[in-house]
Amino acid sequence: MSPAIGLFEAVGVELEYMIVREDDLSVLPVADELLKAAAGEIVSEVDMGALCWSNELPLHVIELKTNGPAPGLEGLAGAFARDVAKMNALLAPLGGRLMPGGAHPLMDPHRETRLWDHEYSPVYQAYDRIFHCQGHGWSNLQSMHLNLPFCGDEQFGRLHAAIRLLLPIMPGLAASTPLLDGRPTGFLDSRLEVYRRNSSRVPSVTGSVVPEAVFDRTAYQQLILAPMYRDIAPLDPEGILQQEWLNSRGAIARFDRDAIEIRLLDIQECPRADMAVAALILETVKALARERFSGTRRQQAWPVEPLAALLLEVIREGDQALVRDPAYARELGYPGSLPCTVADIWAHLAQALLPHEARRDPALTVLLEQGPLARRLLRALGVTTTSAPEAGAIRRVYRRLCECLAHNEPFRA
Repeated sequence: MSPAIGLFEAVGVELEYMIVREDDLSVLPVADELLKAAAGEIVSEVDMGALCWSNELPLHVIELKTNGPAPGLEGLAGAFARDVAKMNALLAPLGGRLMPGGAHPLMDPHRETRLWDHEYSPVYQAYDRIFHCQGHGWSNLQSMHLNLPFCGDEQFGRLHAAIRLLLPIMPGLAASTPLLDGRPTGFLDSRLEVYRRNSSRVPSVTGSVVPEAVFDRTAYQQLILAPMYRDIAPLDPEGILQQEWLNSRGAIARFDRDAIEIRLLDIQECPRADMAVAALILETVKALARERFSGTRRQQAWPVEPLAALLLEVIREGDQALVRDPAYARELGYPGSLPCTVADIWAHLAQALLPHEARRDPALTVLLEQGPLARRLLRALGVTTTSAPEAGAIRRVYRRLCECLAHNEPFRA
């Protein structure tokens, strides 16, 4: 049995990317062929050393993840970038490449979706039977997951309190999905807007995205997991989906590996940008869990409703969403006057928590100065959140995005 890992002693990172055709950037459903090229046969996961490659629900999405817990974020941007290059080299003979961003801006998921049909396909078939996975919220979304370990209920309670308090403003950093179906949706984080609705047939699976105020394993089982399992049972008589990963909140407890998995974050333009986002979130969660700005009991006292309401504003407005609640600003140590923007709070947190060299990282500098990737994409397209660009213009901008991924460089508007 492996020794327990305590708070902030390790981190796990998962990055999902679209596979697209090189010529027109349409989705290319060849994740199985890519894994076969790497492993010699079609498998669901390939051990690549520092990282693993694995399949996802649709055949045009591939995941890269740390090969078990990593001691920290240092070096991960380079490791992910190297494996992106390996994937692109294997995809080239198939006419494909990887494209970043949390959703494909031109995909028609009802027409183009093909689901993984190899190992573990019964799980995906069950999801499809219950939730009908030919939609943006299932087959057109790519995210970064952060896994933060804990040891015992006391650490779980502190970590869960810190993460759920911070969840509502995370899209202010990470929103990268302003377009669906070839036009702006009016949301900077369109992925989250569809994601929060994709399990509406069984509402307890997603809840309010912000998790309920539960801070020990027993309460979590009783108030979150048990109702979810009960509600889906009539639709899942074989019990295929009665697992912790069915939980689709923005952060979920994985007691099978004693970690909380943050699922809220859109994928960025390159691993360097993802690690910049991850670093600022990780340092803020650390500060909250260590009570730098406010006590854990005060953090735990926050109900779901005000946090969920703020999250909805940030899904729409991203970094420019307004924070009006002085109590919330105090929890994050914000010293300025209100209302302030979410961008103001993240700038304060970066200044207060990151070392000087981290603040000078070009990916973080671009993010804090030009806004999240979603805003930079709209600016590059020369459109507002409601005016529609031409498909050719979208392809030109997203080809630039592909180049940012290939060269591990931030996207500048």
